[in-house]
Amino acid sequence: MSDSSDSSDTQAPELGAPLSRHPEPEDHKAYDADSIQVLEGLEAVRKRPGMYIGSTGPDGLHHLVYEIVDNSIDEALAGHCNEVTVRLQTDHYVEVQDNGRGIPTDMHPSQGVSALELVMTRLHAGGKFEKDAYKVSGGLHGVGISVVNALSIFCEVEVHHHGKSYYQSYKTGNPDGPIRELGTVDGHGTRVRFRPDENIFKETIDLNYEVLSHRLRQLAYLNKGLKIHLPDERPLEQCGTGHNRTYHYQGGLSEFILHLNEGKQPIDPTVIAFEAERESIVVEIAMQYNDGYNENIHSYVNNINTREGGTHMAGFRAALTRTINDFMRQAQNGKKGNEPLSGEDVREGLSAVISIKIPEPQFEGQTKTKLGNSEVRGIVESLVNEQLSDYFERNPKIIAKIIDKSLTAARARAAAKRARELTRRKGFLESTRLPGKLADCADRDPSRCEIFIVEGDSAGGSAKAGRNSHIQAILPLWGKMLNSEKTRYDKVLSNEKLQPVIAALGAGAGPDMHMSSLRYHKVIIMADADVDGSHIRCLLLTFFFRYMRPLVEGDHVYLAMPPLFKVEKGKNLHYAYSDRERDTLLQQFPGATVQRYKGLGEMNAEQLWETTMNPETRKIWRVKLDDLVEADHIFSVLMGDEVAPRRSFIEEHALSAEMLDI
Repeated sequence: MSDSSDSSDTQAPELGAPLSRHPEPEDHKAYDADSIQVLEGLEAVRKRPGMYIGSTGPDGLHHLVYEIVDNSIDEALAGHCNEVTVRLQTDHYVEVQDNGRGIPTDMHPSQGVSALELVMTRLHAGGKFEKDAYKVSGGLHGVGISVVNALSIFCEVEVHHHGKSYYQSYKTGNPDGPIRELGTVDGHGTRVRFRPDENIFKETIDLNYEVLSHRLRQLAYLNKGLKIHLPDERPLEQCGTGHNRTYHYQGGLSEFILHLNEGKQPIDPTVIAFEAERESIVVEIAMQYNDGYNENIHSYVNNINTREGGTHMAGFRAALTRTINDFMRQAQNGKKGNEPLSGEDVREGLSAVISIKIPEPQFEGQTKTKLGNSEVRGIVESLVNEQLSDYFERNPKIIAKIIDKSLTAARARAAAKRARELTRRKGFLESTRLPGKLADCADRDPSRCEIFIVEGDSAGGSAKAGRNSHIQAILPLWGKMLNSEKTRYDKVLSNEKLQPVIAALGAGAGPDMHMSSLRYHKVIIMADADVDGSHIRCLLLTFFFRYMRPLVEGDHVYLAMPPLFKVEKGKNLHYAYSDRERDTLLQQFPGATVQRYKGLGEMNAEQLWETTMNPETRKIWRVKLDDLVEADHIFSVLMGDEVAPRRSFIEEHALSAEMLDI
């Protein structure tokens, strides 16, 4: 096996041979003990925040809130907390309060400071290392709350326990003074209030209510009976929403499944749910089949979303496939029947949530997105097989419906395979033949290339004339596109409107997708700023999410933002992307003429380049997949067959949505 290193015949020195000396430059600086920098306390966190929270952008900012909330959830898992409040306050303050036991405030026997100060100012200090304090915990590394403190310009903690209230405040991780006793109180719990440091989070310190809402809703589903409040007290001009939501689900995962299947038609209204424990591992599962064609399974370990699955997911899938095949063979009563069903067959149309609680989880990698405990697979597989077998024995009509759906999926899978083979013989997916309407670019390095998927031949003509043909490709779309939310893969693959998109991108789709073959690293949807254009964007995004998801997960999909208005007065020419921008320009240039662009086709090539395609001046939105659960839910609601959930969604979000000029 070779690598990209120097392939000369130079051999490594023998063991014990002296290392070669390189001549030191005349202006060298001595590299000695004085060169070694020691970062005390939380200095390391402020020096390299990305190592602890992933980034200093919006994701890292929201992670601060999750770290504090996770401590409250751990108290709930230990049976000491049933209510949490996350309050968004003015001037970018956030407050998280729970009714747990409260962080200990007595003096630590060996460190000489209070336990509270120790937890707030030292990495790897906390109760998560002591098994008697927390049998199960999502945050095992003891760095959460101290990292939040380090990255906050101000932080304060108030603890209620043993009938007294204690308080301490901090600035950039350092205590303002010793812990103070405030007086007597009823109840118990912890209140943490902090303000993120804008010197660390330079992009923004505005928290997104909906992003927090989605995460807190999931936590409430995963911890049945736990009540989580999310009031937004910020003024509207400072990203406030006025919302005050509470999440409280006595049904736990069963209600989670109903949320996932909103907008879909279940094949049976019953949610299959069970909870069992073996070898100190608690396994909780809820599942329901719908008449759709997509698998929608989410897994969690100690409330952490394991997006890449792991041993618990493998155990569930193996047990599901085996159990359904066993019941299918029983139904055939020894007669020769259908071939065994594959895992894909039995999971088509399945919505499921797998949540396990384990004392010492072992995650693969730093992101905690894949469980690695080898013993978990066998435990989950055994429990699921036992529980499902018992349930299906008592509910023969439900298993009959599941088998019938799985057999239909198997026949469709065989048809899709034949369709793929046919398209390969035609040279469609694997040849160099590209769609006739594609105006390709000259550069062959995908990292430098971008493709505009343009609504209509008229706009496509302007885009072709105005583009930078070296790095920009143009693919015009025409006619009504297929709604892939309601369509199986074999129909998607053979659709004449989607075939050119699949062929132009070059990476395939569905199970045949290979990102290494992607021909453009920026896929930009360019549609009119009207209802029809919005529909086109939704249809394409649905297709990418359902059948080319790695494209979205890899941050390759963008939305072009064409202007709505041209504001012109004399030599002053400006473009406005909203009514507000137009009004501001009219105040700056009284008497200016305003042209409203009803569509991309109204722009000539020069205008389209200047406003929408020039990488130096354009505005484009990257489509980012922050929350897989909510993304799936929204696509099901907006693009599915059920009208009532779509109406409710529109009514709830109409006031916060941007108005369309129709």
